[in-house]
Amino acid sequence: MNKIQRVLIVGGTHGNELTGVYLVQRFEQQPHLVQRPSFDTRTLLSNQAAIAAGVRYVDQDMNRCCDRQSLATPTPAAYEVARAQEISRHFGTTGSTPADVILDLHSTTANMGLTLILDDHHPFKLQLAAALSAQQPALRVYSSANSGRQQDALRSLGRFGFCLEVGPVAQGVLEADLFHRTEALVLQTLDYLDRLNQDTPTTAPHPLTLYQYLGTVPYPKDSKGRLQAMIHPQLQGQDYQPLHPGDPMFLSLTGETIAYAGEDPVFPVFINEAAYYEKDIAMVLTRPQQIEVETWVEPESEARTCR
Repeated sequence: MNKIQRVLIVGGTHGNELTGVYLVQRFEQQPHLVQRPSFDTRTLLSNQAAIAAGVRYVDQDMNRCCDRQSLATPTPAAYEVARAQEISRHFGTTGSTPADVILDLHSTTANMGLTLILDDHHPFKLQLAAALSAQQPALRVYSSANSGRQQDALRSLGRFGFCLEVGPVAQGVLEADLFHRTEALVLQTLDYLDRLNQDTPTTAPHPLTLYQYLGTVPYPKDSKGRLQAMIHPQLQGQDYQPLHPGDPMFLSLTGETIAYAGEDPVFPVFINEAAYYEKDIAMVLTRPQQIEVETWVEPESEARTCR
């Protein structure tokens, strides 16, 4: 029995992140690109109202409203919650056409390059991340396992959820190089899943570097909540690079440097992400960890037949 029977490729969870929107449209126009012999591939434009309006979301962030409480709301007032419930009814683990793998495509204004986000360290996810890293040396793998994100993101609706972040690209803008690099990574993911289903050797187990979530850093503000500093120019664009104690972190509006006051080096990501201003997140701090990834064999208790 195939381990993976249905894959869902999602774009437009944030309506102004056009890489995912137009990639899904491309795949819908040329479905042969994403179909594989051993499983069914579906595509979805998730936040259709936000896509039409050219905004991140209409009522609330769709990538924060797929938790159990939101999905159980009897008559949701927010468009995104109602839409999440609809998607769950179709592609959730108990839905009419459940997805074994959800690959949610996002873009960021931060200098993240190609980043694969894992919300937990399930052996299957680590194995896929290691295989893709072997093919794409520039790929970074960010683990949000300690952030609590595994319960509310759209990708959590599937059996195995992954997020692909690419950047830097401005909101509402298509950037050709990142578009094609994202497409290549999506196709490599599908090829890997197809080989795995057919028990074809993929890549030998090898070390994987995970950038582990440590916490977030807010912007310096005054007592009225007004911004008092910006990302220091020496830090801008330095995602995945070490930030040492005493290194410049912020530059105040009056020209004063605010240094990083931690005791150990950290590796910031999502630096100066435009969408995170409303969340008061100036950057996310991580620390790299190298782990050994072994080949995963699915135990019977985890097997599930999709309907």
